[in-house]
Amino acid sequence: MKLAAIDIGTNSIHMIIVEAISQRKFRVIEREKAMVKLGAGVFASNRLSDRAFNAGLETIRRYVQLAEQVGVDEVITAATSAIREAQNGDAFMRQVVQQTGLVPKIISGKEEARLIFLAVRNSIALEDKTALVFDIGGGSTETVIGNRHEVLFGRSLDLGVQRLLDMFEDKSSVGSEGRHVLESHIQFVAQQTFDEMHNIGFDRVIGTSGTIRTLGEAAYIELTGDDLRSVNAEVVQLKDIEALTEDLVEKKMSDRAEVSGISNKRADAIHLGGILLVQLLKMAEVKELTLCDASLREGLILDYLERHSQEVTTFPIQADLRYRKAAQLAQKYEADWQRNDHVAELALQMFDQTQKLHGYDEFERDLLKYAALLHDIGQFISFRKHHKNSRHIINRADPRGFTDEEVLLIGHLTRYHCKAAPTKRHKKFKRLSKPQRQIIQILSGILRIAVGLDKTKNQRVKTLICQISDNNLEIGVAGADNLEVEIWAAQRDRAVLATALNLDVEIQHLKRSSPVLSA
Repeated sequence: MKLAAIDIGTNSIHMIIVEAISQRKFRVIEREKAMVKLGAGVFASNRLSDRAFNAGLETIRRYVQLAEQVGVDEVITAATSAIREAQNGDAFMRQVVQQTGLVPKIISGKEEARLIFLAVRNSIALEDKTALVFDIGGGSTETVIGNRHEVLFGRSLDLGVQRLLDMFEDKSSVGSEGRHVLESHIQFVAQQTFDEMHNIGFDRVIGTSGTIRTLGEAAYIELTGDDLRSVNAEVVQLKDIEALTEDLVEKKMSDRAEVSGISNKRADAIHLGGILLVQLLKMAEVKELTLCDASLREGLILDYLERHSQEVTTFPIQADLRYRKAAQLAQKYEADWQRNDHVAELALQMFDQTQKLHGYDEFERDLLKYAALLHDIGQFISFRKHHKNSRHIINRADPRGFTDEEVLLIGHLTRYHCKAAPTKRHKKFKRLSKPQRQIIQILSGILRIAVGLDKTKNQRVKTLICQISDNNLEIGVAGADNLEVEIWAAQRDRAVLATALNLDVEIQHLKRSSPVLSA
């Protein structure tokens, strides 16, 4: 099972693609990062700039294309403080939905903190220790305390490098007066949270996110002259981060970009990140910081795996993305996969043996197969209107690997697998083209009979044989000795197919002594 997680952050937009192995284990296949700076100016103007708006959309579109090429089964997407606070954040999200089909979740700061801790706990061995985790983002800083068993405290502070940058008119060095104002502001915003955290208690402090990792690595390089092979679990001293910060705040932006370990794209605000991190560590009353290379996007993956653990362990082994997606939907909405797979097999037997009547090929055959596999997922919402609910779920899910037309027609097939026959009195059916309406009439007729032939849900009907004459289609069914209920249910639902083919349709038990019938 392949998953992608896209973190639409205030500073950067990240994506990881992973292969799920177990509930808490995955293998990273791809990593992508773009410092879009979606939140640049947001905390002063309350709006995403046109540049950030367009760059963010283009980045997410590119990520989705990559995820599809890799063959992911699900894309999990979350947006944080810049989108939460921008007046045009909703407009940005609508464009993401329209242009990519993704429906990102705008998560709260508290939820962001929880997800970050899931990632850290999975990357750093906490043993029996309680950890305080900092994640400095563009718009907020997440603070969370927990151990390997549970999260004890989580809070989001309105302190982030882009938010602090918006407090200054330019990106030049910070003077002594500006620095004093900034430090006082950080202490004022964070003091109550730190009082609560000290009451809970913690044994160590861990830092994650791009800003903290950049500062930690740059401090390490300045101290040792060597690059870190991996920042994860490396420990840096507060005094070294403080020395680096003293150097950064005295430099111009262009000079900050020359410091080893600091990129051009972080040079505008990294000095403010240094001031913020030093203040947080001093308020935590610690002398060192453990670095972690996992963050929100890994937390999104772990949260998904915990909530869908059954899917990871029981997911059908199939190379076909569409089959995997159908299986995932069936599992998510608690449908009986074995039963639906049996219904699909009966429907396809009927399709193949009546091909000279309808003239359809692989496109229509696949529509029928996936509609059969998903026909009853709407029962998760309610039984009475499950046929309509199934169409609603499929349309909302927009399963990957299927074209818009396939999603549309599969949804209609699930809607018409029982109850009212397709008719132009139904507005959504009427909007289909004439060839599409014909497909729905014939395939839903086949699907209704297949569903009826498993009325008892015991897979008693094993095979069926179709015999076609001038005005008649006889369907002989074989399996258990007593198939009265199945035959009765299929006979009751034969009218849609009979009308679509303009033939009489009869369903009967195929006696063992009967000759083999063929189309």
